[in-house]
Amino acid sequence: MNADEQAVAGVLADYEEALNASSTSDVMKLYTVDGVFMPQHFPSSVGAEAVRKAYDDVFGAIRLNVKFDVAEVRQLAPEWAMARTNSKGTVKVHATGETNPEANQELFLFQKLSDGWKIARYCFSTTNPPRK
Repeated sequence: MNADEQAVAGVLADYEEALNASSTSDVMKLYTVDGVFMPQHFPSSVGAEAVRKAYDDVFGAIRLNVKFDVAEVRQLAPEWAMARTNSKGTVKVHATGETNPEANQELFLFQKLSDGWKIARYCFSTTNPPRK
């Protein structure tokens, strides 16, 4: 990986840490102001206010304990890069106290700004089989 791709991998490590800490403020430091969060089964959240609300809702409902495996990071242009990851761990549902396995595949688009690489677009889908 070149230096920019390594920097993107560093942002992914910071994102993993922020998710596991249920920290919306730490997540928001990693997004562009016009970032888009596209979770499975929900509409896209577009822009900082909507992204912040979406993560507040997520962290209000669940607690994640996940580890990211970076499958690839590719710089597409001087100011753009993509990353493909897989994550695995557990999710605790606050309403029930139930803990279940969590596994996803993720696609990130990063933009390089004056203060470093930021998440511009992020989507994921589960790789767990459907629960009955």
